[in-house]
Parts: sequence; structure tokens; C-alpha cells
Amino acid sequence: MTTSAQFSARPGGGAADGPGQDDTLAKAARENFPVAPGFLPAAWRDDLMAVYGYARLVDDAGDGDLADPAATAALLGAPAHGGDETAFRLGLLDALERDLDRAFEAALPRTLGAAGEPPHHPLLAALVPLIGRHAVTPEPFRRLIEANRVDQTTTRYPTFESLVGYCTLSADPVGRLVLALADVATPERIELSDAICTALQVIEHLQDVAEDFARGRVYLPTEDLARFGVTEADLAAPTAGASVRELVAFEAARARTLLDHGAPLVGTVRGRLRLLLAGFTAGGYAALAAIEAAGYDVLAQQAKPDKRRLAMKAAAIFAKGR
Repeated sequence: MTTSAQFSARPGGGAADGPGQDDTLAKAARENFPVAPGFLPAAWRDDLMAVYGYARLVDDAGDGDLADPAATAALLGAPAHGGDETAFRLGLLDALERDLDRAFEAALPRTLGAAGEPPHHPLLAALVPLIGRHAVTPEPFRRLIEANRVDQTTTRYPTFESLVGYCTLSADPVGRLVLALADVATPERIELSDAICTALQVIEHLQDVAEDFARGRVYLPTEDLARFGVTEADLAAPTAGASVRELVAFEAARARTLLDHGAPLVGTVRGRLRLLLAGFTAGGYAALAAIEAAGYDVLAQQAKPDKRRLAMKAAAIFAKGR
């Protein structure tokens, strides 16, 4: 999610600060498309930032990027770090899933005049109001946790199809939640949204090839590495050689096809939601343009979208509906 996302209020309104909460939410401004832009009503921005805060917290737990992992573990009741980093991260993810259960238990009984135990982490507490207002289920939230569990044990993907399967856990749930928050989810819209979200995830992997490789992960399909004669040693180079650039161009074309398939989603809605979805979709196209402008060298530096180009693309998609 990136450009200059604008948000003025912390999600949840009154939740106490948790370990690194502000650091987690501040990452919204570094995403490829706007998370909660100012043209949306305040309540909707709060809901979107609550979903973003949850997704970012889960990702940070899975990636080892929490500002204060020990404090977060203590807050969630997760086991302390015992020297095994993978076990520690999996314990954090398990604890986050238990806190997710608390969020749903605290929200849903409200209609019956009862209240369950509140979540321990404020970014999970921020989900309680939106769960009570919208027809959201635990499934998309659980999928984001499962994606990070997969990250602890899976660092390579043999085929593009297997990578897309991973994206059904790591990316597609976010789009489904956005549709649910707008109360416009239908099977047809969900299918288009999944295509956009998978495309955005693939594009992000292309932007982050060097960073991911430094973490021991390669999201470029193994069969495609072989097809283009790219070795993992090539991915460790300071700049991309011709074979790496050809591979990145090939994967970028695949992502563009997915984005083109999903883009008509924008035309199925109206008003501010249409503008929001146009921004999401334009973020993907702008990131692809940045990768192309860099000559598909994603190793020398991370290709970032040009904000002016992104705004122009968003306007065009809004007007055309795709």
C-alpha cells in the first residue's frame, strides 16, 4: 500500500499505546498505494487503518521487524525468546491468532448485551468496532497469519502457480476486507479483487528482490530462474545482469496481466470507494512503470512509483472504470 497515505487518527480511538504501535502505523506512508486517504470519511479511514495496523503487525511479527519483540510477546502472552528465532516468531503468530479470537469474541456478543475478554494488543483492539459494524469473518485475518507461518518454513516457490497460492494467503484477504468494509462484497467483485491483490503482491516481490534475498527468501519462481539462466548468486550482485533483467521483465508482464484482469473492479462501484480502488490499482501500474524505468534492475535500488504518475494513472482509472 504507498504514496502519501493520509490518516489523522489512531484506529480504535481510545486504545492504549502498545509496543511500537506508532512505528507500525507509520509504515503506511511507504506503501505502493494509499492506505486511508483523506477523501474518505473519518470512520472509514479508521476502519482501513485498523485493518492495515493488524496486517502490518502480523507481517512485522513474521519478519522479525517488531520495534520491541520482547514487550510484544509479553503483552500477548507469547513465550519469551528462547534462542530459536523461528520458534519465537511462530509463538508470536499463535499469540496474535488468540488475540484475534478475543477481538471477535469481544465484538460479536455486544448485540446480546455481553462482552468477551478484550484483546491484549491495541492494534487488535482497534478491530473490535469494525467487526461489530461490518459483515467480516475471521477467515481473511487468519489467512494473513497463516501466510506468515508459511514464511517461517518456505523460502522458495517452484512455480508461479505456487507463488499465486501463497498470495491467496498474504494479499487477497486485504482486498476482500476492503470490500467487506464497504459492504459491497460479491463473488464477482471478490474474483476481480483477488487478481488485483495478487498482482500487487507479485509487484512488491519484484521491488524487494534484494531485500528478500538478504532475508534468505526468493519469491521469483525456481522454474523461471532456471528458464532465464539466473542463479541465486546473480541475485546477490549489486546490480542486475541481463538475465536477471529479462526475468524481472517476464514476471512484471505476468503481474500486469493480473492487474489488467482485475482493474474492471473499479467500474463496478461508485463514489469514494471507486476513487480508493482506482488508487490501489494505479499504485500497481505506477510501481510497474518504476520497475521498467529502472531498466528492470531491481538490485541496484528499490524502484518506487512516481507520485505524479500515480495520481494521473489513478485519475484515468477512476474516469474509465478500469
